[in-house]
Amino acid sequence: GSLLLAVHFYSSPRAAPLIPSTALGVLLLVLSALLAYAGIRRSLRNASLLVSLCLAVSALWSGYGVILILAGQAVLPAPGAALLPGMATFTLALLLVALAGFLCGEPVLALVAAALSLAGAHEVALHCSSSLGPSAVACSHLIVCLLGGYFALGRMLCFLTKGKVVLPGTDLAEKKAREQGRGGAGSANPFAAPGLLLNMLSASVFGCRLLGVTPTLSPGHVPWLWAAGTYQIGICVLSYRAMDVLMATAFGFTSILKFAAGYSLLYPAWQPEEPSFPTPFLVVFSILFAVLALFLSLQSPVDGLYLLVFVTYCIALACSPRGFFAGGPQGVAVAIFVASALVSLIHLYNVRARAKIPLGKGAVRALLARSSLLKLREGPDLHAPYLGYSKYADAEVLAYACSVLASFALTATGDPQAPLATVVIPWMVVAGGILKLLGGSVAFARGKTLESSAFILYSVMWIIWGLARFGGLYGTARSFHAAVGIVAFMLFNSFIVFCSLFLNMAWFFYSLTFMLVAVSFLLDAIHALPTGYDIAATLIFGLVSFYCFLAALSSSTFQGCCFPLGRPMVQLSGVGAGSSKCLHLPARKASSVKRIADILRNGGTCGIPTDTVYVLVAACSRPDAVEKAHRSKRQAQDRPMSLWISSLKQLEPAKHLFTPLLWDFMEAAWPSPISLVIPRGEWVDFLGMKDSAKYVGTPQSVAIRIPDCSVTTHLIDLVGPIVVTSANPTGEADTTHHNQVYAKLGDKVDAVLCGGPSPENIASTVVDCTKIDSGTIGFFRVGIIPKSQV
Repeated sequence: GSLLLAVHFYSSPRAAPLIPSTALGVLLLVLSALLAYAGIRRSLRNASLLVSLCLAVSALWSGYGVILILAGQAVLPAPGAALLPGMATFTLALLLVALAGFLCGEPVLALVAAALSLAGAHEVALHCSSSLGPSAVACSHLIVCLLGGYFALGRMLCFLTKGKVVLPGTDLAEKKAREQGRGGAGSANPFAAPGLLLNMLSASVFGCRLLGVTPTLSPGHVPWLWAAGTYQIGICVLSYRAMDVLMATAFGFTSILKFAAGYSLLYPAWQPEEPSFPTPFLVVFSILFAVLALFLSLQSPVDGLYLLVFVTYCIALACSPRGFFAGGPQGVAVAIFVASALVSLIHLYNVRARAKIPLGKGAVRALLARSSLLKLREGPDLHAPYLGYSKYADAEVLAYACSVLASFALTATGDPQAPLATVVIPWMVVAGGILKLLGGSVAFARGKTLESSAFILYSVMWIIWGLARFGGLYGTARSFHAAVGIVAFMLFNSFIVFCSLFLNMAWFFYSLTFMLVAVSFLLDAIHALPTGYDIAATLIFGLVSFYCFLAALSSSTFQGCCFPLGRPMVQLSGVGAGSSKCLHLPARKASSVKRIADILRNGGTCGIPTDTVYVLVAACSRPDAVEKAHRSKRQAQDRPMSLWISSLKQLEPAKHLFTPLLWDFMEAAWPSPISLVIPRGEWVDFLGMKDSAKYVGTPQSVAIRIPDCSVTTHLIDLVGPIVVTSANPTGEADTTHHNQVYAKLGDKVDAVLCGGPSPENIASTVVDCTKIDSGTIGFFRVGIIPKSQV
């Protein structure tokens, strides 16, 4: 990327540059996507300053590329004024990354960031004064190229010489060992710093106008604003991946402001007047920011105080009829720029530093320790889903907040003759649509089927209605087709209302009040809307959504329910009946395997993951548990249970009862997904099953194996040999996910060890070894041939 820019600036004095603006812009967009991917992939392995560098440069080149494309197509005749705010921001942002890199001992990364910052400073000076030629910018980009070439040369030498020749700063093995030695020195959320740097970008657009750096606000500034908003939505998702609910919600909120600001700057391109802003919405937005800042202060007081600047920003927008074009909000934007720079520097330093800059969490924890009412939720299971394991934290806080924003945005009636003149589309389409769709997707990833279905349905409704009513598509005419579409949405929502009866009271009223909003849409479509009904319906839905927002925030922050969601209005028996739900534990934790072992030793039955599909197990040393497992499965006579061990040492006391050929074959075949059907004999009595041994195998043979799964074998090491059967009612398909085990046998087992999707969709291969001495070995795949023939 720097090489392209160096060639561009060296050839810019010519009448025909070597690389046309449009081509350069497209190439920068492609490279920005690759940079973002590189930074994200790196950060998922370990916290590093590289993610901040990659995402910052990626956002820079994406906005820069779009402006170059517009300039190449003669949409922007003079791109210098449009480039200035973004270049000034990233000059400072990359300087902060370079400073943090030098302080944290990453010299190559720091030099790259410093060279890019120098190139940005030269380009800003070039746009402000014609006395400086473009060669200075090109030289700075060549420094980046040389640093990249040095690193590439070092890696090639290290690879070719097998690590004997290593240039300073290019030994990744040493760096990896140093990072592992630091352990948990990384920041809890490595994506917070680039998100804060993007807040500087949007603030600089309006700050430059207030300070007179740019003469006017124009559509040429929209690429910077929308690039910042798009990247912040991505950082919002990544923050959920980093299990940081509050910062993810904050970045979702700030992305809405960036899209709204871009819309406001784009509107005067086809209309001479400036757009108007709905005051009630901005007041509600400031309240949401204030509540989020309060809860974020409990996690990080510095970040909570930082969010108060956005509360001021929303209030300034609500008090200014001109919105983003007024001097008051632009003055607050300057404060956002300064505050974002300071807080981002703290987060950048804390990413890799051993001695971190305190954010005040210890003081809050000590203060709340004196309170008997409020206790913070802490520990490794803070964001664990109800069923098993998820890579994302819960996004319900953001989804409920988006419902509040979309409903209060709908209270702005607007002008039917000029629907685009009121800034409503960003609030409804981005907040109510895109971000709620994000919340539904995260809920689906966490196994919340009903909640995800509702959020996705409501997001589609807000997008369609927002574009139709406030995008000029609906107009003054009403259509029968619109009414039919709304009725279809109401039918879907009726099913959600019915299902929410079995969830809790809050969700029932949440889905029911959205039905009132859909009814107002329908009445409007058929010219039968009573005066004030739509306002009342949206206000009721907004208030219910606000309560759910508070409840989700408090439940993710405090122990206990400060804002109860209520019990299910209709109680189910069996699975889902509250106290009858079995224990579920994540398989990736050794403590979970130990708890499962304790349950098995005490006579319980559990569902566990294996190297094939999920199985139901009981300890051989507990005959009562073996009989319980047989009863819970309604085991058919032609589908007997099998035995699993973790090592042949567990059969050593009975080794003399096996033929040498069979023993050698078992040693060669295991561990693997192969079950060996061997002759039944006195060796079964050594396992301690007593009378329950009749449920295992047949009178002539028993299937036994050592699984090729570390979790399963570790469990057997703790418990001893176990009795195994498939974790599904007899006659049904094998279970390939812990949710299926929970749904089918949740009221019949004591615990489920949750390991996500199973690696196979079919049970183990069975080898008949009952006549192995005569050399006859039969291979059978379970499910293809009935087990009675094995």
